Amino acid sequence: MGLTSHKVLAVAVLVAVLLFAATIWLWPRLSRRTPRAVLGRIGMLFATQVTIFAAVALVANQYFLFYGTWGDLFGQEQELGAVVGHAAADGKHVTVMDTQHSPVPGSRQPSVAGQIQKIAISGEKSGINSTAYVYLPPQYFQPQFRKQKFPAAEVLTGYPGVAENLIKGLNYPTTAWQLAKANKMQPMILVMLRPTVAPPRDTECVDVPGGPQTETFLAKDVPTAVSRAYRVKDVPRSWGIIGNSTGGYCALKIAMHHPEQFSVGAGLSAYYKAAEDPTTGDLFQGDDALRKRANLLWSLDHLPQGDTSLLVTSSRKGERNLKDTETFIGKVKAPAQVSSIILPSGAHNFNTWRREIPPALVWMSGRLSGA
Repeated sequence: MGLTSHKVLAVAVLVAVLLFAATIWLWPRLSRRTPRAVLGRIGMLFATQVTIFAAVALVANQYFLFYGTWGDLFGQEQELGAVVGHAAADGKHVTVMDTQHSPVPGSRQPSVAGQIQKIAISGEKSGINSTAYVYLPPQYFQPQFRKQKFPAAEVLTGYPGVAENLIKGLNYPTTAWQLAKANKMQPMILVMLRPTVAPPRDTECVDVPGGPQTETFLAKDVPTAVSRAYRVKDVPRSWGIIGNSTGGYCALKIAMHHPEQFSVGAGLSAYYKAAEDPTTGDLFQGDDALRKRANLLWSLDHLPQGDTSLLVTSSRKGERNLKDTETFIGKVKAPAQVSSIILPSGAHNFNTWRREIPPALVWMSGRLSGA
């Protein structure tokens, strides 16, 4: 029986109820002060607590889909995803706050291991100020590349994630370093940040009327500021954007709406329309046109599709977005292109995204202007 099976949940609940009833029934017999009776009480209480906890955890997992299978739960799902192509149906706005070595094996020299810089970005058009981490590949510091400009990609967390998760949890710099060293992808600059630019509010990367202009910040201000501060290629098709969960929705939306800036957009476990709940507040202020524009499936049907390559991911067991992902794939038309990673199993968690990130970076690298 699978982890998300209703039978597993029913068995867990039944066992918890039976143990609770047994504890009540046997308690008078275990009320003595003998060592055996004391150990019996401890054992019954411990077993009851464990089964109740397991039942509650299974209920939470079925609702949130943290893990899709037993192998996913115990970290045994390690096979990387495979990308499947589908036919089309100025430096003054960046302040370096800290410099650290990239968390990769080998020398601590930037020319070998690369470098991560924590920066503060001041949005020229949006007025938003936010921090980010910039990964500079080793080639950025090597003499033979001293005049070379590199392709770049924005990397977005989910909500309410922090940018540090992209470094320590999802291992973007390490993965990019390993893939480039193995000649599987070209050296790229990664700009890692959270889309939550007005915490604790979840703006869903929307330009909120009278509120945070998050889409403008991510689509315009970040590429402009980073390109002024670092050696980023200034030719078309040199920027990509990738993210997971909320960040995946944002990455797809921004790539679709701004093909002049982003030639590649990848959404890992993305959803396809803006959430509206207590964490977001009123994002659209009654403007139905803005609400429709934030719905990616509606956008594919009603707005021009630019010359952008899109990547979507899901899994056949463990993700809730599979049906919408398949619908999204079917709506993409030329000149846009779409590819996908569909895992056999994998839930909405870091383990799943770590299996999708390497092939996604290779896919993205192959579609950006060469370094």
